[in-house]
Amino acid sequence: MDMDMDMNMNMDTKMEMETETEMNKTMVEEKYNLLINELKKVIVGQEQFLDFMAVALFTGGHILVEGVPGIGKTLAARTLAKTLSAEFSRIQFTPDLMPSDVTGTKVFDVKNSSFYLKKGPAFTNILLADEINRATPKTQSALLECMEEGSVTIDGETHHLPKPFMVMATMNPLEFEGTYPLPEAQLDRFLMKLVITHLPPEQEEALLVKVNQNDGALRPEIVSPIVTIEEWNSIRNEINKVTVSENIIRYITAIIYTTRNSPAVLLGASSRASIALMQCSKTMAAFSGRDFVIPEDVVELVNPVLRHRLIIKPEAQLDNVSVDDILTGIVKKVAIPR
Repeated sequence: MDMDMDMNMNMDTKMEMETETEMNKTMVEEKYNLLINELKKVIVGQEQFLDFMAVALFTGGHILVEGVPGIGKTLAARTLAKTLSAEFSRIQFTPDLMPSDVTGTKVFDVKNSSFYLKKGPAFTNILLADEINRATPKTQSALLECMEEGSVTIDGETHHLPKPFMVMATMNPLEFEGTYPLPEAQLDRFLMKLVITHLPPEQEEALLVKVNQNDGALRPEIVSPIVTIEEWNSIRNEINKVTVSENIIRYITAIIYTTRNSPAVLLGASSRASIALMQCSKTMAAFSGRDFVIPEDVVELVNPVLRHRLIIKPEAQLDNVSVDDILTGIVKKVAIPR
């Protein structure tokens, strides 16, 4: 009799856990869809770009956005910040910007005859680093500890940044005058590099219609907060539960290993890159309502996660071979697990 009762209780507990798991999976998918719909109130087109921004946000990483001026990089960052119940700061990077302008500094208080910390813009949840490659490498490097450790060290004292902490850095193509290349160590700390291009004619027309309907401007203020800090933490916990099979792990490893042995590549992807590709794939799976990763998740994320981590050989550059071309070839070359 007692054994039957124990078995029934175990069955009930198992069913409750399975029901809770299904509800949590649905919650992640619903929040993702709500977030994307809210972003589309301001951003016209660029659907894949919006997807990748959401992936980076819930994976807990930073993104680098490249594109020519005037195509909505800053607008996208400000709009994403508005969809969160979180703090937002913006830094306009210029050649005369100093590291202390980013992180903060100790200031002497004459009245109390003591120093106090004057926090910089880095003490926030979403930090927009606008035109990051217009600042000198020394100032760019001020973000290294922020991005990697989630903390700032000033005068030997470490100060932790709030969570979530996400850097959204925009940059102009390096061919533009007055730009500096980002150090490889900092590039590798960006979870993704996203490239925004000009809209096709039909989407350009839709953009003009939307601007005309909104008194001549697209304003992030029209979007509503969709995700709280607590919900962000809950979604992150659900993403961590997504299963990655041995076949998928071998597939990711094979892609990373192939970048290191490509004849056109001088420096291949790091171990940090392989971890980033796996974590982003788990987020992509959760957004699709799945608790397991499939090869298509990995394939979709190869270019944004790896494109900024490879250094191609000069002779390949002379042949007009791009990093994206190399990565596309690698994906076609590596066998997809079935």
